[in-house]
Amino acid sequence: MLPEFRNEPFSQFSHPDVRAQMIAAIEAVKREQDNKYPLYIDGEAITTEKLIESINPSRKEEIVGRVYEGTAEHAQRAIAGAARAFTWWSKKSFAERARYLFKAAAIMRRRKFELSATMVLEAGKTWAEADADTAEAIDFLEFYAREAIRLGEPQPLTRIREEDNELYYIPLGVGAIITPWNFPLAILTGMTTSAIVAGNTVVLKPAMQTPVIAAKFMEVMKEAGVPAGVIQFVPGAGETVGEALVDHPQTRFISFTGSRRIGCRIYERAAKVQPGQIWLKRVIAEMGGKDAIVVDEHADLDDAARQIVASAFHFAGQKCSACSRAILHESIYDEMVERLLAITKDLRVGEAENADSQVGPVIDEGAFQKVMSYIEIGQGEGTLLCGGKPASEHGYFIEPTIFGDVQPTARIAQEEIFGPVLALIKAGSFEEAIDIANGTDYGLTGSVFSRDRDHLEYARVNFQVGNLYFNRKSTGALVGVHPFGGFNMSGTDSKAGGRDYLLQFTQAKAVSERL
Repeated sequence: MLPEFRNEPFSQFSHPDVRAQMIAAIEAVKREQDNKYPLYIDGEAITTEKLIESINPSRKEEIVGRVYEGTAEHAQRAIAGAARAFTWWSKKSFAERARYLFKAAAIMRRRKFELSATMVLEAGKTWAEADADTAEAIDFLEFYAREAIRLGEPQPLTRIREEDNELYYIPLGVGAIITPWNFPLAILTGMTTSAIVAGNTVVLKPAMQTPVIAAKFMEVMKEAGVPAGVIQFVPGAGETVGEALVDHPQTRFISFTGSRRIGCRIYERAAKVQPGQIWLKRVIAEMGGKDAIVVDEHADLDDAARQIVASAFHFAGQKCSACSRAILHESIYDEMVERLLAITKDLRVGEAENADSQVGPVIDEGAFQKVMSYIEIGQGEGTLLCGGKPASEHGYFIEPTIFGDVQPTARIAQEEIFGPVLALIKAGSFEEAIDIANGTDYGLTGSVFSRDRDHLEYARVNFQVGNLYFNRKSTGALVGVHPFGGFNMSGTDSKAGGRDYLLQFTQAKAVSERL
C-alpha cells in the first residue's frame, strides 16, 4: 500500500558528514564546467551550432557548463514528436504513469547533493536555498504521482436508475512548459511532471540562465525510464523557441512561470486561434508579486522583524513570494525600523558556495542593473536606511537595502523589483494597512503579524492574496501544505502543490450507458 505523502526533509548541514558531502558535490560540479549538454527530441541527443554558456553569478568569469541552443525549427520538430508520443502515452493508466515519477523521486534523492550543488553554482543559491529547491522537486514528484492515482480512480457521481454513469479525466494533448530560473529544479520539475503524469506530452524550454540543472533533470527522467518523446527538451531563447511553442496550432496548453510582461504576452498570443487549430489553448501562468507583510501594534516585534528580513533578503529577494513591502503600524514603526536594521546589517553577503553565506548574488547582469536602477529610484522616493550599493565586483552582489518613509504609491512600493530591496510603509490603523497591502496590481502572498484575533480575522477576509500567512514569513510554501498561486496580475492562481493542480492538465469526459 502506498504510504501517505510526507514532505522531503531538509539536509542538516550542521552535521559534519552532511557538510562534507555538500562540499564534495560542489567540487565535483566545478569539474564539469567543460560539459556540453544536448537537446533531446524524440529521445535523440541533438547538438546545434550555438551554445548557451551558464555563468556562475557569484563569479562572473566562471562557466558552470554549456547547453546547446535550440531554434524555432527544433521547437516545431519537438511538437510534432510530442504529438506522435501523445497517441500512446495518453492511453496509459494514471497509475502506470505515476510509477515513473516515484522512480524519478528516488533518483533525485540519490543525486540530491549533486543537484543542489549545481544550483549553488548556476543560480547563486545558498546551501539552504538550493537544498530546499531539490527537496521541493522531490515533493512535487511524490505528491503529483499520488494525485494522478487519485484522479484515475472512479469519480463520485449521483446515481440514477437504469443508467450507468461514469466520469473520467483525460489528458489535453501537447503542452509547452516554459520555466523560470529562480527555482530551476523545483518549479521545472513540478510544471513538467504534473503535465506528463496526467497523460500529456510536453516540450520543455528552461530558462536561459539555468540550463545545466534543467539538463540534469532530463538525465533523471531518462534514468527513470520516461519514454522517448514524452518530454522533448529544447533550450533556447523566448523570442525563438518560446514563441514557436506558444503559437503552434498543435500546442494544446502553455504552462508558464516568469515575469508579468512575458506572461501577459503569452496569454495574448495563445488566445489567437491559428489555422488548423481546433481548440482554445489553456494557459497556466504564475507571474510574480509585490508581497507585503503587515505588522500591527500587538505583534511580537522581534519575531516579525526576523521573518521580514528572511522573507525579503534570502536568495537576494529573487522569489515571487519575497516580502518587498513591510507595512507597519505607526505606533511601532520606529521600534521595527531599529530591529530590522540590526538584523539586516548582520546578514552575511557572499559567494553561494560558501556555507556561511546568507545572501548570495542576483542572477545576472540584467538583474543587477535593474535592481540598482530601482535603488536609484528609491532614493528619490524614501529614506535610504541601509545598503544601496554593490557588495562585490567579482559577482552580481547587492547589499540588502531598506528604504524608510515610503509612500504606498511610490514605484518601489508598486513595481516588482525582484532583488534585495525592502520598502517600509507607515499605516495609521490596521484597516489602512490592509488597504495598502491590497493596493497593487498583484495578489500572490502576504503575511500578518498580530496577536489580536479580530485583526487576524479581518485580514482573513479582506487581505486579497492567494497565499496568506499569519505570524510567519511570506516565503517557503510547502507542497501539499500550502497550495501556491496568486490573484490579479500574479497569474491564474494555479495552486501548485495542491489537489486542484492536475485538473488544469486534464479534461473531464462523462460516459452514460442506458441499461
